[in-house]
Amino acid sequence: MLHQPVQSTNVLSVGYDDCSSTLQIAFHSGSLYEYTRVPAEVHTALLAAASKGGFVARHIKGRYPTRKLAG
Repeated sequence: MLHQPVQSTNVLSVGYDDCSSTLQIAFHSGSLYEYTRVPAEVHTALLAAASKGGFVARHIKGRYPTRKLAG
């Protein structure tokens, strides 16, 4: 999955696959998480958010099936 770097003190990059509705988030800490069944609108809103880390904490963590891939 192709990742796009983002301006954030917490989030390093974000990747999204439209076909599977899968979101991947890489953190500066070295952790990489994969979230499934994430609507495209959530991905778009994450990229537009002023605080990427805050958006992840409020709108993604705990709301979608999650798998830790690294870190």
